[in-house]
Amino acid sequence: MGNVSAMERGLIGKKLGMSQVFWGDGSVIPVTVIEAGPCVVTQKKTKETDGYDAVQIGFERRREKRTTKPLQGHFEKAGKGCFRILREFRTDNPDEYELGQELTAEIFDVGDRIDVVGTTKGRGFAGVIKRHGFHGGRATHGSMFHRAPGSIGASAYPSRVFKGTKMPGQMGNVRKTVQNLVVVGVSPERNLILVRGAVPGSVSGIVLIKDAVKA
Repeated sequence: MGNVSAMERGLIGKKLGMSQVFWGDGSVIPVTVIEAGPCVVTQKKTKETDGYDAVQIGFERRREKRTTKPLQGHFEKAGKGCFRILREFRTDNPDEYELGQELTAEIFDVGDRIDVVGTTKGRGFAGVIKRHGFHGGRATHGSMFHRAPGSIGASAYPSRVFKGTKMPGQMGNVRKTVQNLVVVGVSPERNLILVRGAVPGSVSGIVLIKDAVKA
């Protein structure tokens, strides 16, 4: 677990896909394989200078010539090169971290509960049956009501459609958090974490891994 407090752990990772493992009782459980780190601390933020306590970490190195001049100057403070992805994690004690410190999958242990944040697969413009699970109308001859949403409000009163009414529209491609997932395997030498269940996003999608707030 290194020098990172148990309640302040966070990593940037990449979803590699899904697999399955045998549990202790012989049952088979589905797992998501995540390439977690290595990440480098690129900035420390404190209440005195920024108004809140947090650390900024970088993931996936990028060539310097493909990085803007302002970001090159920002990365020079850590002295570990340039990074493609930057994210912040709130912490109560940023002094526990050092600029340039490397965070790997080792900070998590088997049995830990985590929250995983990702961007769901974008499925374009979808109707209410695909998007919200509506049953639709009868499929019989002459029905003329198969996949339509039906009534969306009254005409006389209140003479408007309420906000949040389930209707056709953009499906997916939104930030989503899955809470209380269990870490069932850690491979520090390959920077891999096995998480029980599914996490948002497609293969090679970027995810954020942090301690579960409701554990």
